[in-house]
Amino acid sequence: MKDNVIFYNRFVSLEDLTEFIGAADIYVTPYLNEAQITSGTLAYVFGAGKPVVSTPYWHAQELLAEGRGVLVPFRDPAGIAKGVNELLEDPVRMERIRRESYEMGREMIWPSIGKQYLKAFQRARADQKLNPRSAFADWTVGKRPYQALPPRRLDHIVRMSDGTGIFQHAIFNVPNFHEGYCTDDNARAFILCNLLDELGAKPPSRDLKILATSYLSFLAAAYDYEIGRFRNFMSHGRQWLESAGSEDSHGRAIWAAGVGAGRSRDEGHRRLSAQLLERSFPVVWNFTSPRAWAFTLLGLHEYLRQYPAMREIDLLRKELTERLVSRWKETATDEWSWFEASLTYDNARLSQALILSGQGMPDTEAFEIGIKSLRWLADRQIATSGCFRPIGSNGFYERGGESAQFDQQPVEAQAMVAASLEAYRATKDEYWMTEAKRAFEWFLGRNDLGLSLYDFATGGCGDGLHPDRVNENQGAESTLAFHLALAEMSGS
Repeated sequence: MKDNVIFYNRFVSLEDLTEFIGAADIYVTPYLNEAQITSGTLAYVFGAGKPVVSTPYWHAQELLAEGRGVLVPFRDPAGIAKGVNELLEDPVRMERIRRESYEMGREMIWPSIGKQYLKAFQRARADQKLNPRSAFADWTVGKRPYQALPPRRLDHIVRMSDGTGIFQHAIFNVPNFHEGYCTDDNARAFILCNLLDELGAKPPSRDLKILATSYLSFLAAAYDYEIGRFRNFMSHGRQWLESAGSEDSHGRAIWAAGVGAGRSRDEGHRRLSAQLLERSFPVVWNFTSPRAWAFTLLGLHEYLRQYPAMREIDLLRKELTERLVSRWKETATDEWSWFEASLTYDNARLSQALILSGQGMPDTEAFEIGIKSLRWLADRQIATSGCFRPIGSNGFYERGGESAQFDQQPVEAQAMVAASLEAYRATKDEYWMTEAKRAFEWFLGRNDLGLSLYDFATGGCGDGLHPDRVNENQGAESTLAFHLALAEMSGS
């Protein structure tokens, strides 16, 4: 090497850089950070057809895939030396890499890129002429096939979790310690772990069982055995911030416990989950929140997958089902087929609970109301362009008023995915599979702004869709909403 390599420890001009690239046999790029999204010199040498030895930062992974270069581990000088030597000892391979790099580089030069821009502008202009009322006419469900399910990437969920549980909020993709933890999100995370275990999935760097154990431990710690209620919010210092959480958070905890009892393949997890459900469901008799009723019904349904019904559980399931049916009968009209005088959050869960309970009990009337109300909700969550448009949280939707179009929340899309899939399994009506796909693709950019909320680089999901942008914070609720929806679509 000493007779063939000269080190210039300085910034060089473009003219000097071009000369160096022309003289080089092999280009080495040893960035230390995987999140390096671009490298100008890498683009230059690749386009010039030079073999490259590189650490696997994102730009290099993309360009050097399929054998178009040599990728070596970060902080591994011996690996770099090995990669260089292997190329020098294999001139046939070097020539193949030169040729393939140069050919692919022709697609990156300005004349080629300029043509792609022109084609994109022409398509956009044609779409506007076709339907000037909607800038997103080309996303209409009838015009394009559904996208394939994206690969699962759990990096952000792992990053958001520690030995206590999953953090509630994030600043961009960084956990926000100031906001601590909550039972709601740990319940969602525990449900996700059980669904992924059924699908045979594993996170990239931590065993799925370890994650599930942390989330279940949090739920067990959240339960106050003296008053029979789950607490919800915990500080980063592991101090509970309330004596009892909301009725909805209690219902979600029961739901998660039901999933653990009914689905977990770990005997300890299954028995602890069953114990938590059996001790926590009696207080629900006094609850007044329809969503807490619905979450509890979903949990009882899951519990009954594995355990024979206790008389008290049968009675509670019957009672909560009758309460939802009564709510619908009291409120519903031909124009407003719903359980309340407003549409707010997690709306589809009310219908989903009746679909499952109506089948399980069985109760034909409850089942039919579940299907009818979900169909009515689906009709009100479709934009003129054909994409899914959930009820916005910035005002919701009062009967007699107008639906808030923003801020659109990931939990609404996930709830619609889950409820639609349950309706499909129950009826075999393809309409419901279409609605599930429509709601899922909201995450991927088939929405009012044409922007993806799912971050393919981090595995996180933006906290909502605003009128002009995606909320860039990737909190637990939104990220779990995406991955739960993906797991449900994968298992459908």
